[in-house]
Amino acid sequence: MSNDNKNIIHDFDFNLICEYFSSTERQGPGSREMTLKALNCIGIPKPDAIIADLGCGTGSSAMILAETTSAQIIAVDIFDAFLQKVQQRAQAKNLTIRTLHSPMEKLPFAPESVDIIWCEGAIYNIGIECGLNLWHTLLKDGGHIAFTDATWLTNERPEEIEQFWQEAYPQMGTVESNLKLIKKAGYRIKEWFVLPTECWTDNFYLPQRNAQTIFLAHHKGNPTAQMLVENQRHEAEMFDKYGQHYGYVFYVVQKI
Repeated sequence: MSNDNKNIIHDFDFNLICEYFSSTERQGPGSREMTLKALNCIGIPKPDAIIADLGCGTGSSAMILAETTSAQIIAVDIFDAFLQKVQQRAQAKNLTIRTLHSPMEKLPFAPESVDIIWCEGAIYNIGIECGLNLWHTLLKDGGHIAFTDATWLTNERPEEIEQFWQEAYPQMGTVESNLKLIKKAGYRIKEWFVLPTECWTDNFYLPQRNAQTIFLAHHKGNPTAQMLVENQRHEAEMFDKYGQHYGYVFYVVQKI
């Protein structure tokens, strides 16, 4: 998530990032089909199950989980604007989703109180190892975590894309290294799979084009806003050029 000026997404003001992504359905690569595939790996949750969707964004995953299960869905994020979007979307479809303003590293859940932790495209904020260790105590015995994270798919890659992700996400690992972290943190691996290309192109980057038009019109003449848009456009170009070397991987794991 960097551009030619060596900025990364975290260099920008959080409120600016939130505004930019508020008009998009997704804040990261994914799809309804991939969310349901991961859920199918876990099985149908009990009606009284608690599913905490961490880094929920505007609620793409939370909506699917609420539509397809009878579990209690708790959508968690640090951006109030995102949580408001979740509530609006849930009300429009007559769904019940509880929202919670909280950082994912300081969750207010009691130990062994959560059945499933869901985290699509957000665990990178604290890192896989940190997240899995922190959340282990919150899960009930046999509880699950389903998360996606940017992952290297090849052991050798061009210097340009290596440098790009070294600046944006230096902790990015391979499937093999991530599976080792999962086992070390006290989980068994139920399934992992790579998200298809369209989860990036059609579902994440393409919708941003309209968001960029709206965003730049609202911040006309603002160089920081322009830089943020250029940052995201550059990221899309990098995926188009080097997407065979990395991708989002869905990991479904169970506490042991």
